[in-house]
Amino acid sequence: MKVTGYRSLTTGHDWGRLIGDANGVMPEPRTDVHVLILETDSGVEGVGLGAHGDIDRVFGAVEGEDPRAVSSLYDRMLDRVFKTGHSGATFGAIGAIDMALWDLKAKAADEPLWRTLGGRDRFVPGYASGLDIALDDDALVRLYERFADRGFSAAKLKGGRSFDHDLRRLQALRDVFSRNSAEPALMLDANESWNRSQAVRYLTALERSVDLAWVEEPVRRWDAAGLASVRQGIRAGVATGENLTGLEQYRPLLDADAVDIVQVGNVWGITHFLRVAAVAHSRDLPVSPVAYHTNPVAHAAVAVPNHLAFEVQDLSAPIGLHVDQEFEDGGIVLGDEPGLGIRVDEDHIHAVRAADPPAAIDGPHVRPKRAGLRLIPDSHGDDRIGASAGERVGS
Repeated sequence: MKVTGYRSLTTGHDWGRLIGDANGVMPEPRTDVHVLILETDSGVEGVGLGAHGDIDRVFGAVEGEDPRAVSSLYDRMLDRVFKTGHSGATFGAIGAIDMALWDLKAKAADEPLWRTLGGRDRFVPGYASGLDIALDDDALVRLYERFADRGFSAAKLKGGRSFDHDLRRLQALRDVFSRNSAEPALMLDANESWNRSQAVRYLTALERSVDLAWVEEPVRRWDAAGLASVRQGIRAGVATGENLTGLEQYRPLLDADAVDIVQVGNVWGITHFLRVAAVAHSRDLPVSPVAYHTNPVAHAAVAVPNHLAFEVQDLSAPIGLHVDQEFEDGGIVLGDEPGLGIRVDEDHIHAVRAADPPAAIDGPHVRPKRAGLRLIPDSHGDDRIGASAGERVGS
């Protein structure tokens, strides 16, 4: 089997609600989902998910190669961009190709990827995370009741802009998930919107009323000293890692003893997750993947000894993608279809795409100018949460 080419598709995910975080809110409920299909001379095709605009920089490393040599090809892609670096969009392309290679490897073995990777149990423990900052309180409760109906007992709130707003909503989530656990796990994601002293002040105040399992990205993702400072000042664990593009970026954080929960983005691929999980395990730290559409890294999560919980952002699949997985008992139940279990209906995707313009690049992907500088209220109104939340920051 040899890799001969690729096709790129863009489909969409209809959330049925606006999504966002402390940095902003997407302008519409539908967002783009990028799909990569690797072609082979045997006719078997591999599927990868995630933006891969830089694919032509690294595709030559896998073209003409046997896709089953996944780990070696991963390093070959990194070597391909040795001088210019592999971070950012290039790492996304490497991740999408890597995902598709693993999909091909498992399909060649005629088994689901979780089996190929050595998983024993198809169940992946998870937590609910609705990208929910734009929702009003009633809509927030309705959303998380859907997750509670599937047995979830843990949830992560998007916040960091208003203390009263976050406290009220964390207490609401505690009430929702208390039907499944006497002590539901609550997490807060600030998406790098604080500085270290602001983070400690905000979180210690919250911890007087709610028990937080962890706080995610309280300061900038690379700020080892800042993350360590926050970790020492609060009771909750500190989680980070979803935006780190390369194993080497974890080293300063781990050396500074700055992280309690090591996170990995799904969009960076299977091999990256496996390597980060191994490094975290060497430090006796748990690993927790940050979700992306179809949850591809879930197949690898069951194969590592230190997986904690998998973020689940929605209970439906993107348009034109059929995914062999279910959400039950507070987690993901992986199926038996070969590979990642993702079937792509290209005709449907093209038909829907032709009828709808591309989604706008806006919202939480664009860092606001006052992020990390909100120790005092902003007189120009940049400290507002969003149209439907609309509260002033009081922290």
